[in-house]
Amino acid sequence: MPDPETLLSTVKRSLEDDKAEDIVVINLKGKSSLADYLMIVSGRSDRHVSAMADHLMRRIKDLGLGKCRVEGLKRCDWVLIDTGD
Repeated sequence: MPDPETLLSTVKRSLEDDKAEDIVVINLKGKSSLADYLMIVSGRSDRHVSAMADHLMRRIKDLGLGKCRVEGLKRCDWVLIDTGD
């Protein structure tokens, strides 16, 4: 299982490769027991958001984290991906 920094790097690289816009990373270490990082990004369209989410879930699975918890994928006007612990 990758450490949080490796996961963050993988997620950021995946989103940059997919031309995500307005990438913001918020460091929550020591501030929240729920997460180490929160990342907020924008896409150009619902289709773009869907593609970014799909690619990101595949890369996370390739890291050995299995399936992510995902919300909002049905309409893709927003998507939340929780990679878990």
